Amino acid sequence: MRAFPRVLFDEAHNESWTIRREVAETMNPAHPDDNSYARAAEVLRRLGHAVAAHTEGPVTPALLAGHDVFVIAHPSGDRWERTIGRGSPALPVEEIDAIERYVAGGGGLIVLAECEQEKYGNNLADLLARFGVEIEHTTVQDPANCHNGVATWVLGRPVATEGENLTAGAREACFYRAGVLTPSAGAAVLFETSPAADPAGRALAVALRHGQGRVVVFADSDLFGDDSIGDLRHARLWGNVVTWAARVPEAAGARAAADPGVAALTDALKRAVEELRPLTAKDGSIEDAAAAAPIVARVAEGVEKLAPNYPHDAEYLAAVLADLRKWEAEGFGKPDFLDSLNAFHPDAQRVDGLEHLVVFPMYTQNGNPDRDLEAVWIRTVWPGWLADLERERYDNPMFVPIEFVDFTAGYDTNSAVLFPETVAVREVPPRFTWGAIFCDREAARFRAVSRAAAETLKLALPPDAARLLDSQELAQDTFVLWDLVHDRTHSHGDLPFDPFMIKQRMPYWLYSLEELRCDLTAFGEAVKLEEEGVPHARYVQYAILFDRLFRFPITGDRVRNYDGLGGQLLFAYLHRNDIVRWTDNRLAVDWDRVADGVADLRGEVEKLYRDGIDRSKLAHWLAAHQLVAAYVAPHPASVWHQGVEALPVEGFPKAVVDAVLPDEFPLSMFYEALRRKLSGVVEATKGIRG
Repeated sequence: MRAFPRVLFDEAHNESWTIRREVAETMNPAHPDDNSYARAAEVLRRLGHAVAAHTEGPVTPALLAGHDVFVIAHPSGDRWERTIGRGSPALPVEEIDAIERYVAGGGGLIVLAECEQEKYGNNLADLLARFGVEIEHTTVQDPANCHNGVATWVLGRPVATEGENLTAGAREACFYRAGVLTPSAGAAVLFETSPAADPAGRALAVALRHGQGRVVVFADSDLFGDDSIGDLRHARLWGNVVTWAARVPEAAGARAAADPGVAALTDALKRAVEELRPLTAKDGSIEDAAAAAPIVARVAEGVEKLAPNYPHDAEYLAAVLADLRKWEAEGFGKPDFLDSLNAFHPDAQRVDGLEHLVVFPMYTQNGNPDRDLEAVWIRTVWPGWLADLERERYDNPMFVPIEFVDFTAGYDTNSAVLFPETVAVREVPPRFTWGAIFCDREAARFRAVSRAAAETLKLALPPDAARLLDSQELAQDTFVLWDLVHDRTHSHGDLPFDPFMIKQRMPYWLYSLEELRCDLTAFGEAVKLEEEGVPHARYVQYAILFDRLFRFPITGDRVRNYDGLGGQLLFAYLHRNDIVRWTDNRLAVDWDRVADGVADLRGEVEKLYRDGIDRSKLAHWLAAHQLVAAYVAPHPASVWHQGVEALPVEGFPKAVVDAVLPDEFPLSMFYEALRRKLSGVVEATKGIRG
């Protein structure tokens, strides 16, 4: 899995825990759960993390460099614990030095200590002193706040943290025979003992930054053992802290530079295409044929010279050359590239990393509305895990996720799709067989706007959500799964109308509900996939939530902005049900309730669809307006909101559609303020690339 952390457990210093179940069974045949972190390792693997054990030899910089998180779980002398029986529980100073440098350079460290810490013979105190954390030799007791009536099974009190929410969905934890910690200045306390505990109000778990890296320390190691990780919210807490501590993902390394000769040919083709643009009319025709002819000849020369680099597209590129010559022979009237369009089938070549050169006269959705000649170099994104899901569960043979390699000016815009219906042709083909979506642009826009929104709204992000915003690779893979499920949903379910209805004459809130329905369905599928252990599924939920709540409502103008309205409806529904809250100039999300809230809204939309099958068109349109208006306030002058008696009775459907206000559902005061603050960020994402 790309972009997921690599976690290394130390098992070379006589730890009392192992991620290898068979070793735990040898250590403690009667009760291996008391020495096994196998379930903790499995929790991480289900999140997509790679997990391994370091079983012998010193901890060296070379060892640590290959991993994003290093875990040390309670080393001990054999007198006090059943142990792995390998090495000394004390870390040599050179290993402590290596660990400190590793963290300072960006690595993550998780240390799990114990009660009565000094007796075990390890020197975790020396290691943690490098990060300003102290462990106190004690055993906390709290009869008033304990688990299962055991005074030393202390229920930690969660502590609110600024900027980051390491306990999101995990604000319940039991510390079984714990010591206490003294945090360093600037460290965040995650859990502390209650005022009634002995000792009272002391840290049980802390998180801190050191250099470029991160450290998390627990005063107990039992809470993540096999017999305890299923208690309360321990599994979620474990996933949170390891994900947070993991090395912040860097952008993927630059791909190998193109051959200089290929790069020169690419630049020459781009220049020729751009020179043709000022000569081209809105419909793609060119009046000055004499001026256009030598430029088109250079375009054809560029395609011909680059074609050997794309042998899998030989038939298509030959058809492009033929269509260019035919265009010139016919005097550069409205272009017709139907033959080359029919020859281009990226849907039949879904191979991860496969590149294509695409040349068509076309408009770009959300970009250039004119039929200009464009050249775009694309790379297919088709990882094996996605191919398996498409083949086995979400069949969608038309879906082609791609990323940019290069492009001409028509794609220096907000357009993030390459659709065959945008190409200039003499007649519309009976059916289209593919649709391509630029996951890198979608991911980059999402990350930029969501990060700015979270900072503006002071939203404390869960660690996995923050990682999604930090990693372009992770975001791209997330978007291809989201797009796969969303795209196929248009043709599934109870459909009272053509789901691909963009050219139909109807009120724009119908488009809003259709796009939102597909996203709510994708969210629900992601919840199921997460339960089944698909690691990208949780990130899909964040992507849908953040893009819908933050980017869609404030992007574009307000004239029939159907994507924006879908986002407004989702926010209003969650706000009405107290799942999102805007208080004290801070946005808070009840993460435990989001999935249920999304499912409830989806239920209302799907009921509208089912009932719509038995309604007249106008009745269905009115019912859809009423559903939206129940949560998003319509414009005070809305004729539609007044009811059917206010609508025109003649000239259906044109008259009633014309009665729709350009901004039938204006932005709320919350969104007006957010748009003012983020308009510059949104504008800066125009033409953005991953």
